[in-house]
Amino acid sequence: MKVPFTLGVVGHFGLAVRSPKRSAKWFERVLGWKKQFEFDGGIAIGNDHVTIALHKGRPSPGTFGHMSFHLPSMAALRKALAHLRKEKVDLEDPGDEIGPEAPGSPHMGLWFRDPDGYRWELNVPGGR
Repeated sequence: MKVPFTLGVVGHFGLAVRSPKRSAKWFERVLGWKKQFEFDGGIAIGNDHVTIALHKGRPSPGTFGHMSFHLPSMAALRKALAHLRKEKVDLEDPGDEIGPEAPGSPHMGLWFRDPDGYRWELNVPGGR
């Protein structure tokens, strides 16, 4: 079906977290995002590409699946992995963290969880 508009980049999305301040500090330390503003019960954090509204609530990581962010090269992905290890982030597949997004996929990535259990991915499209 044709719609009379075209969506642009993601403006923002919201996540329920136990402690917006603690989560914002984690995202600042781990992903380099900056606090954009505070609102009643939460903090918006992000960069030029995405904003996440972290609001106080009961986390529900099982309903989120995951969010993926592209990196420009395999070198950048390896640097990201070293940084995540240094920050003691909960990485999936310890010892073999970088791999294809799915069997046979040309896209390479790594997956990790934040303190509230939400799953995140960093990937390089066509990174093999």
